[in-house]
Amino acid sequence: MGSRESAERPESGGLRARARRTMKAELASLAMELFAERGFDETTVEDIAHAAGLSKRSFFRYFPSKEDVVFGTVESMADEVADEVRGRPVDEPPWDCLHQVLRAWQQRILTSERQLAELTLIEATPSLRARLSQKRDVMRAQVAEVLARRPGAPLDVFTADVLTSAAAAALDAADREWLRSGGTADRGTLVDRAFTTLRP
Repeated sequence: MGSRESAERPESGGLRARARRTMKAELASLAMELFAERGFDETTVEDIAHAAGLSKRSFFRYFPSKEDVVFGTVESMADEVADEVRGRPVDEPPWDCLHQVLRAWQQRILTSERQLAELTLIEATPSLRARLSQKRDVMRAQVAEVLARRPGAPLDVFTADVLTSAAAAALDAADREWLRSGGTADRGTLVDRAFTTLRP
């Protein structure tokens, strides 16, 4: 009996995790629709929960705050970007390493109408811009630490900090130009141009 229960637990846990991810995605999608209709500041957690048929308490089981609904891609990005930086060829210059990893990530996460809407919302909402800056700073520090410790290409902490800060600035500039184009400009080209401009 005990062995059967232990064998079933992982599958049950996996189903719960998938159900949770699905619910988070649906809740985020619904929230974005409300933000687009009413504005971010004008939409309350109660509004989102009510539209989803949930209690306010249930909403907080999925998101710590209203702001966190908007940052689903950023949450998982830091660890994965750091892992990709760690896995790049050891003889690749640090700036090229950052360029290739971040270019690929930007191509993945900023290509749909939904993501254009999210970025537009963030740019138009001061509280969201502040939260994004905070989250990106945490990610930048994590990536800088990994960059400094790459096998075969050690960097001092200051240089790693400068390079990752410059890379973040390059992405910000590419984001703004992409928004100005209404999402029609090629993301890869914009990122390449920004990184070329700031190349050490």
